[in-house]
Amino acid sequence: MKKWLNFVLILVAGLGLTACSAGNKGESITAVGSSALQPLVEAAAEQYQTDHLGVFINVQGGGSGTGLSQIQEGAVAIGNSDLFAEEKSGIKAKQLVDHQVAVVGITPIVNKASGVTNVSMTDLRRIFTGEVTNWKQLGGKNQPIIVVNRSQGSGTRATFERWVLNGRQPMPAQEQDSTGMVRSIVSSTPGAVSYVAFSYVDKTVRALSVDHVAPTDAAVTTNAWPIWSYEHMYTKGEPTGLTKRFLAYMLDENTQQKLVKKMGYIPVTDMKVKRDASGKLIK
Repeated sequence: MKKWLNFVLILVAGLGLTACSAGNKGESITAVGSSALQPLVEAAAEQYQTDHLGVFINVQGGGSGTGLSQIQEGAVAIGNSDLFAEEKSGIKAKQLVDHQVAVVGITPIVNKASGVTNVSMTDLRRIFTGEVTNWKQLGGKNQPIIVVNRSQGSGTRATFERWVLNGRQPMPAQEQDSTGMVRSIVSSTPGAVSYVAFSYVDKTVRALSVDHVAPTDAAVTTNAWPIWSYEHMYTKGEPTGLTKRFLAYMLDENTQQKLVKKMGYIPVTDMKVKRDASGKLIK
């Protein structure tokens, strides 16, 4: 009888443990928004799912505007954005909680046949406002400049225009929703120019220096390269459950120093300056 009772107790305890384990499985969340942040969140989600079997983290792009509007509506668990919520009209920033998980540098890129490796900030502005129309005007080849923009609602575009155009109106140009498509077009189109996050720069395109400052992580950390933004993962209210655990994983020092750097982003803790939503530097 005693042996039978012990067996029953062990069986019940085992079932209880199984139930607890099952309770952690089947959880899923969706993160939507910034395409500049998307590769990092996808990589982190893949690793987190490997380490925590049974959970699912769905990561989608769509741009920062989509991320902010979707999280405001409560349609997703996380809204990814290159912008502070305060920068986006129609967004009730006070309802959202900001989790700054990385910093991203943004650089102009050109087709390798342009013959240009460096431009001044003034000339970069003139390119995107249509005042400079041929690379020959900047010491490059006699080749028309073809501007490729990100679409309206893109945080990458908003950041680039804020720090480069400085309030000037951009010229009409073709627009693309995807950063990857922008890079593909620039790499295959003679005379093309656009801008991407550092993490998207590869051998198919050339990143331009600006005022003889190369687009590097070190230059961003001191603001010597001013075209950068925080990568935000917004929640509607304080996060709970899988959302809370995943965000804690994103901000863990090990993730920051290994995965964030590996993916071409800058850990927030590496920054030597800070910037608020108004763009003011806080040293």
